[in-house]
Amino acid sequence: MSSRRNIEANPLTELFAVYLTKIEDALKREVDLYSWSEFHAPLRYACEGGKRIRPLILVLSAECIRSKKVEPDAYLAASAIELLHTESIIHDDIIDEENQRRGKPSFHVKYGYNSSILTADFVLGVILNISSKLKDPRIINELSNAATKMTEGEMMEIKLGKEMDITEDDYIKVLEFKTASLFEASAKIGAITGGGDEDQVHTMTYFGNLLGIAYQIHDDLIDWSNENRLFNMLVRKNGKPNDFVDRMDKLYQSYASKAKNELRKISTHSEAKLHLEHLTDLTSVQF
Repeated sequence: MSSRRNIEANPLTELFAVYLTKIEDALKREVDLYSWSEFHAPLRYACEGGKRIRPLILVLSAECIRSKKVEPDAYLAASAIELLHTESIIHDDIIDEENQRRGKPSFHVKYGYNSSILTADFVLGVILNISSKLKDPRIINELSNAATKMTEGEMMEIKLGKEMDITEDDYIKVLEFKTASLFEASAKIGAITGGGDEDQVHTMTYFGNLLGIAYQIHDDLIDWSNENRLFNMLVRKNGKPNDFVDRMDKLYQSYASKAKNELRKISTHSEAKLHLEHLTDLTSVQF
């Protein structure tokens, strides 16, 4: 199956190289703590090639609140976020029968189904270990909430995939759970590690939720002709597919605009805030 998701290049590199380098370094440090393990090589393989948009949102959110360079905890938490995303990808590719990911064989193709299940379990252990190092107990709570919602979203998608009469509301609900929950957690944890007050944390949480929905609609719009997913089922169900796709493009733009408006409620004036505003225009960074 040919899909944009199988292109290896990271469109964020040019704009965010400094942040991404620090994220990669932090992630490598945590993964290499398990160099003694049978899972070390598979785990490194699973982590290779990601765009790192979720940990990037976390670090930028922290810096947006602080208006200065963030504490090491932000990069630790960013590692946990990326590992949670990695764990979900291992499972998703099995469920979706994807044979390619990030320009190379999917994890289950490379290592087999049994190793995939065990590696995903191992990743959760790594995330728990990272969480134990973080100062604020709210962070582990948010990671837990995101993991729970993501799994619920995957189950919703499986069940709805068997239905003949799914709706746009069903589709958006799946996106909120399966994709937006981790974007939401990224922005919220960033606000927490940045020392945000209650209003700032709430604003960044909502920003992450809106951006996550926009991101997934945008992703589905790009790939809809190649994938057998809920979005494609809605396209086929609609009597005028082009009109439906146009409507969903407007919906993506609406969510992105709402995310940007939410971000503007944060009163700080920082480069990180400008970076986050730029990220809401997903077309400009060519995902």
